[in-house]
Amino acid sequence: MYTLIGLLIIAVGAFCQSSSYVPINKIKSWSWESYWIVQGIFAWLVFPLLGALLAVPEGHSLCELLAGADSFSLWMTVFFGVLWGVGGLTFGLSMRYLGVALGQSIALGTCAALGTVMGPLLLNVFFPDMHALEQLSWAVLVGVAVTLLGIAIIGLAGSMKASSLSEEEKKAAVKDFNFPRGLAIALLAGFMSGCFNVGLTFGRDINFGELTDPMFRTLPATLLVTIGGFITNAIYCFYQNQRNKTWSDYGKTSVWGNNLLFCALAGALWYSQFFGLSLGRSFFEAGGTMDTLAFCILMALNVTFSNLWGIILKEWKGCSPRTIQVLVVGILVLIFSTFVPQLL
Repeated sequence: MYTLIGLLIIAVGAFCQSSSYVPINKIKSWSWESYWIVQGIFAWLVFPLLGALLAVPEGHSLCELLAGADSFSLWMTVFFGVLWGVGGLTFGLSMRYLGVALGQSIALGTCAALGTVMGPLLLNVFFPDMHALEQLSWAVLVGVAVTLLGIAIIGLAGSMKASSLSEEEKKAAVKDFNFPRGLAIALLAGFMSGCFNVGLTFGRDINFGELTDPMFRTLPATLLVTIGGFITNAIYCFYQNQRNKTWSDYGKTSVWGNNLLFCALAGALWYSQFFGLSLGRSFFEAGGTMDTLAFCILMALNVTFSNLWGIILKEWKGCSPRTIQVLVVGILVLIFSTFVPQLL
């Protein structure tokens, strides 16, 4: 019963994340780099900070927590956040060239698999006495392998889409559709995005222990990871502002009210996935199979809901029934991957 509750909470967060790009379509008169960094302020700074404060018991402070944390673990958490930031940047580009459904499917599928494995592997390198590799049981590895299979099938569906549609049909569904370029970017995005879970792994003890509600224990680490990601994104976006001469976007006072509202909504929806992950994991056995696979489960559910949005946004319109069938099989394989460990 507790496992089911945890899964439902993670699913709600996944649905919110998969919906986070919808408000962005309502932003007016701003270039990509301008709205991306503004929504990032909410997604990677404001809401993660509010979430981290929930992990601070009465009589203590967040500054006290960070000051008393192991410095190596703290900076490694931020460092992997910086690397994750690269994944966040390329993640947006993957959807530009592949659309919401296919872009998120490939990027998040790769992120799910690599993010699950890289955390324990790297933690074992620096802290071998923690025996982190024990988390990578055969059940977990089989789940990861099935996830990669799902990615391959969805990639096949994307290739079939690219070869079956005319250029006009591709542009009608996704304006800048380019499968080869989008696939390469999506795989890079998935690899780098997996660093988020690595950061969470290094920062898992950055809390007040028993004084912190189990539901909120990973939220301080989440804040540190997102701060690292914000640094990467801010550098790139401000560079693009300078290169494209789009600093004037921030001076368009007539659209600030509208754009700030939808950037805040997008940021809140995006952060919901990791808030839900923290809450959901508290219902799993600490260090158990479901706990280890929680990040993978979140990404797989993100893929599921992103493809539902892809159908709603008609990104697969005009594809042959066979292509849709292959896509559905890939999605089902990804979903099945989250339940494989329970069957072994």
